[in-house]
Amino acid sequence: MGLIEILVLAVVQGLTEFLPVSSTAHLRIVPALLGWKDPGAAFSAVLQIGTLAAVLTYFWRDVVRIGAAMLGDFRQRKLGSSHDAQLGWMIVVATIPIIICGLIFKTQIKTSWRSLEVMCAALVVVAVLLAAAEFVVRRRLAHGRAGRDLNQIGWRDAIAVGFAQATALVPGTSRSGATIFGGLCCGLSREAAARFSFLLSIPSISAAGVYQLIEARDELGLASPVETAKLAVALVVTAAVGYATIPWLLAFLRNRTTTIFIVYRLLLAGALLALLAGGQLAAL
Repeated sequence: MGLIEILVLAVVQGLTEFLPVSSTAHLRIVPALLGWKDPGAAFSAVLQIGTLAAVLTYFWRDVVRIGAAMLGDFRQRKLGSSHDAQLGWMIVVATIPIIICGLIFKTQIKTSWRSLEVMCAALVVVAVLLAAAEFVVRRRLAHGRAGRDLNQIGWRDAIAVGFAQATALVPGTSRSGATIFGGLCCGLSREAAARFSFLLSIPSISAAGVYQLIEARDELGLASPVETAKLAVALVVTAAVGYATIPWLLAFLRNRTTTIFIVYRLLLAGALLALLAGGQLAAL
């Protein structure tokens, strides 16, 4: 890929990784609309290292505090000795489903699931699920029950959100969208659901990014200094855009619903279906 293509896709990744609109789908859709070649699942996964850097930088205090608490568990030979330690182990356990499913379905993730038709279906399904979750939240608020914050999350919540995250392996689903949906269904506030989604992204993005970087190093052209430099620039741009997106989304969900993202997903799916039906785009 040329530098312009890489920079455009880096900005797209940074903007869409944390929003409930599916970064993987956008990294497939944008090149298709611009007449570029599909960058592939490997490139998409490696770009996530940039967003990993963003979330680690933004939440570094939380990461250090949780990591120290988990180390304290090892020293005391006791699990969950504090809330931070318990939260850390919840994140570890909640990551297991997406790792197992990722290994089982790794062929489909790289091939048939990257079909634009599959992405359209996923965009619509998650939009409907988010709309249903928002309906539940409004009913709950109408009865005077506010959503729980991150300090009140339990094991049942973490496991449910972890399984929801595993569905994001289907492009178009959105890891952020699936985990926020899971959190809302478990009774978390929108902001708490988003915060847990960010923290839960750290191990899953780390595993996917490093695995793809090692497996696809030849495909990515990392033997060439020029290609390596272009990828490095892409990661920096992705990290910068992602870092700016995180506080915006947290502030947005503090007082607003996910309705704008639901509408966007439906409009995007409708536009893609029209282009596919008219022959302007190919499904694969």
